[in-house]
Amino acid sequence: MNWIELIVHTTSAGADSVSSLLMDQGACGTQTEDRADIPDPSKPHGIWEIIDPKLLESMPEDVLVHAWFEPGDQFADTISCLAGSLSELRRSYPQYGTLQLDSREIPDENWGESWKLLYHPLRAGKHFIIKPTWESVEASPEDRVIEMDPGMAFGSGYHDTTALCLGLLEKYLQPGDKVIDVGTGSGILAIGAALAGAGKVLAIDIDPDAVRVARQNVAHHGLSDRITVQEGNLLDQTEEVCDVCVANIIADIILSFAVPLKSHIRPGGLFICSGIILERSEEIRNCLIQSGYEVLEEAGTEEWTAFCVRRPA
Repeated sequence: MNWIELIVHTTSAGADSVSSLLMDQGACGTQTEDRADIPDPSKPHGIWEIIDPKLLESMPEDVLVHAWFEPGDQFADTISCLAGSLSELRRSYPQYGTLQLDSREIPDENWGESWKLLYHPLRAGKHFIIKPTWESVEASPEDRVIEMDPGMAFGSGYHDTTALCLGLLEKYLQPGDKVIDVGTGSGILAIGAALAGAGKVLAIDIDPDAVRVARQNVAHHGLSDRITVQEGNLLDQTEEVCDVCVANIIADIILSFAVPLKSHIRPGGLFICSGIILERSEEIRNCLIQSGYEVLEEAGTEEWTAFCVRRPA
């Protein structure tokens, strides 16, 4: 049996009403595509996520509400009723946009399993292995395995910047170091630091959902005794000082944090940062140098850059 996907073109103002209407007509579920939900990648918006600029470019101009229906004898009546309801909404609420209705047939396949075929274990640095929970991996005694499932909120580790940070942590972290992970998201860098030998790790994020997810991931790896996950802004919530601070956030946050963050890094301590698109690497390098850091290493891929810098002793 195939499924029917209905797509309604609307606006941010009309998305909730359209979604409710579709559910009332028997939809098995709805999903909304709205450009307004994607932060401008060039500006900090409080939640320290890495937003690929290409994602914003690929979003449709209209807000699209998708809904999925099982076809059947009554489906023609459902379409007729839905079309009438959308016409009524259009007359009453012109701010809801065109409310154009599109449809397409979706093959009946097990999406919950087929998408897993796209994800396999990957290596970061020399000894970190990031793998989804359903995959097995042959690891050497020196390897450090981090289990993160793609699709998990706030970062699964399948982004170049995560691998760059893990590689720098592996290279520069000393056993027993105290680490602060700023904007921890899923907690993957905090977990990596602990597996690499950090004595204590503070993982901090301003988003309560990220904190919840990070705590679950830390517990899954059996590291709750060494990693503390805390909600809040590092600069406001704690006076903790670390040997190594790591931040996989966005360039603008790094620019604003560079100077005040020094008070949370001991003299001679390190700051590892990424989330920096290649075009802004020189700007970030100059900012770090002007803020008094010594650049130890700049690592990168074709699109992203990471830095390891030292606060002078």
